[in-house]
Amino acid sequence: MTGITSFADYFVLCSGSNQRQIQAIADEVTLQLKRQAAELPTSLEGYEQGEWVLADYGDMLVHVFSTKARAYYDLERLWRNAKPVGIPSE
Repeated sequence: MTGITSFADYFVLCSGSNQRQIQAIADEVTLQLKRQAAELPTSLEGYEQGEWVLADYGDMLVHVFSTKARAYYDLERLWRNAKPVGIPSE
């Protein structure tokens, strides 16, 4: 997102199958970023509804969507000029 938007350098986009899975993914992202990078989100939106959770880590925004919400909002299309960055395997 660097050079495309001024509010974030990275977007992380992922999907869950249901509300509980979406919340579990958001919980695990929060836990791992806290453990590995001492980072906590500055805000967390949509967690209770579990349709689209947005965690704001400053330069990185984590989006956890339901399949339906991800297709509807289609952020990949909206931000198609952004350079994809792979996640290294462990």
